[in-house]
Amino acid sequence: MSEFYIGLMSGTSLDGIDAALIDFSDIKPKFIAFDYSPYEPAFKSRLARLTSAQQPILLEDYGTIDTQLGRQFAQSVLNLLSKANIPSQAIKAIGSHGHTVYHAPGLKSAFSLQIGDPNIIAETTGITTVADFRRRDIAAKGQGAPLVPAFHHAFFGTHQENRVVVNIGGIANITVLPGTHIDKVIGFDTGPGNGLMDQWIKQHKNLDFDANGDWARSGQSVTGVMTQLLDEDYFNNPAPKSTGKEYFSLDWLRKKVKGLADFNPNDIQCCLCHLTAQSIADAIKRYAYQTDLILICGGGAHNVFLMDLLKQKSGIKVLSTEHYNLHPDHVEATAFAWLARQTMNHQPGNLASVTGANKAVVLGAIYQG
Repeated sequence: MSEFYIGLMSGTSLDGIDAALIDFSDIKPKFIAFDYSPYEPAFKSRLARLTSAQQPILLEDYGTIDTQLGRQFAQSVLNLLSKANIPSQAIKAIGSHGHTVYHAPGLKSAFSLQIGDPNIIAETTGITTVADFRRRDIAAKGQGAPLVPAFHHAFFGTHQENRVVVNIGGIANITVLPGTHIDKVIGFDTGPGNGLMDQWIKQHKNLDFDANGDWARSGQSVTGVMTQLLDEDYFNNPAPKSTGKEYFSLDWLRKKVKGLADFNPNDIQCCLCHLTAQSIADAIKRYAYQTDLILICGGGAHNVFLMDLLKQKSGIKVLSTEHYNLHPDHVEATAFAWLARQTMNHQPGNLASVTGANKAVVLGAIYQG
């Protein structure tokens, strides 16, 4: 008998909403259908402003965007159900990550804030919705991130080899999956993923992303710039740790690189691509030097230049998660379907060894359908 869950994800790249329909009736989750709903440019601009740490925001604007995003999440679910020709009554629950507007686990009053009103999702679709996954982990003294490693462990873990799953969204994170029972699964944010590259190309070429990494490849890596970029405390901080684009922003770039405006823009793009690859490779060498295989998911999997650099800098075999029956664009939404199932079954969704929480906890709040 089928056991259907839906996962919803809006990532730091601000491109749109991923919705995945998953059947958990077998040992390994079965992917059923996927829907991608891009944000309209005007809404994307408003959401980007809301997520900018340097911009003040009116509570009215915050509430309005929260409501509008909730409606868009709900519509994504309806689109997905229509595409799969499955009635809403067949779905056990929706797991909605929401959209992170601020992630600050390092503050004395630590918090992580996601929007996209789950009340609207539950009311519009009639399906029980699980949301607000991160704050329970923070309440248990964790980072609230990354949460996807628990799913990576369940789906990609094996006793046959040591693997690292690298998720490259706006921020990059890794999950270390040892091939033995003895070693713990660990995971953390390594630093910038696509976010800085996306912001830089938007500023200079008015493009949302660097297709295939072609613009970065057209430039040259500048030794002095790379030295300044890699001279960052976050890269050397011990795990567990997490970060966000409110930290690795264009303001961070301007402060790091002296005379930034004097360099060719494509050279800086090349340096940012090298930075992402180098920080990921360094993290793997430090925490998972016996790695046999790197599995890539997230939007960064489509950046051919970035993938080439990661192979060179790590010296390890690199494959897309598609080789293991899950498209790199579908992994995070699938993970939140899995996390919703964990919550509905009263099972922990975090890995304390990953987030630094003092214990495993059941995540999220449940909004009845």
